[in-house]
Amino acid sequence: MPVPLLDLKAQHATIRDEVVAAAMAVIDAQAFILGDPVGQLECDVAGLSGTRYAVGCANGTDALLLALRALGVGRDDEVITTPFTFFATAGAIHNVGARPVFVDISPSTYNIDPAAIAAAITPRTRAIIAVDLFGQMAPLEEIRAVAGDLPIIEDAAQSIGARRRIGDAWVMAGEAATIGTFSFFPSKNLGGWGDGGMMVTQDEALFEGLMKLRTHGSRRTYFHEVVGYNSRLDALQAAVLRAKLPHLAQWSAARRANAAYYDAAFADVSEIGTPFVDPRNESIFNQYTIRVPNRDALQLHLKEAGIGSSVYYPLPLHLQPCFAYLGYAEGACPESERAAQQVVSLPVFPELTREQLDEVARTVRAFYGR
Repeated sequence: MPVPLLDLKAQHATIRDEVVAAAMAVIDAQAFILGDPVGQLECDVAGLSGTRYAVGCANGTDALLLALRALGVGRDDEVITTPFTFFATAGAIHNVGARPVFVDISPSTYNIDPAAIAAAITPRTRAIIAVDLFGQMAPLEEIRAVAGDLPIIEDAAQSIGARRRIGDAWVMAGEAATIGTFSFFPSKNLGGWGDGGMMVTQDEALFEGLMKLRTHGSRRTYFHEVVGYNSRLDALQAAVLRAKLPHLAQWSAARRANAAYYDAAFADVSEIGTPFVDPRNESIFNQYTIRVPNRDALQLHLKEAGIGSSVYYPLPLHLQPCFAYLGYAEGACPESERAAQQVVSLPVFPELTREQLDEVARTVRAFYGR
């Protein structure tokens, strides 16, 4: 039985009427840029993330770029981040003229190590980007303890709706950072019909700055206070996302249930390291990522059985050719490098049937002779 890594058609079939109706309302109105759907989605996402303000933009990469610009990060500044993430995290740092400073990850969660951040702070450090990898939040309270007054951008592209217990309270993804950023790429847990992104913050001044930056540095048409960007969220994407948003909690719960199924299925397979979720976190499992010593052979075995898998990420950013100018060598971030050689992600999307879950588990177990 073939099992894809992700089946967007299966999800669409369950909500087609709602989403198509929302999209047709925008088409009939012929108002495609910003407008009411975007403002409504911004209110919805601010509410979900527990923040005062939200600003839609063209994509998750721009969300990071605009966040850095709003914080005044620029040429010759340093921004500390993880090398075990999607390229956009560090690409945005480079594209504002700053220098990415890569520090290693925790081997258990794959999220940035706060102790490594502390050791990397210099007088040039202007911000920290913490990534919520694979759906669970980075330890923001620990990062804040070492960051002092440095602003923290939470790259929450993979964690919308995730939460973490900090002290006695649950904190949502995006809530505790200086600026939180989201991506609505179609493969995300909340995905559009194309690109889209959003930034959230508690700070009114940052909100005003982000609003200007997304529209050529202007809050009033034809009057430009700064040089900004053309990074507006389309009304069509906002309408689609608003139609999907009421289903997000249910989809996240289904992903957690699928992850728990795999955890139990692989519990007696010593070669498999199943995902560790910090007890303070509630993950949304954007990916179900296992760690194995013979990944390439396992992936070939899965491919031959018609089962989708993927490696996020096969080459850490500090070793990418485009960042050779930074001077990092192999061994600079050993946990990131080790993870890049061992991780593989299995299907975990919410519409998986029990038969599909059984097929994935059976196939993986058979590879290890179980």
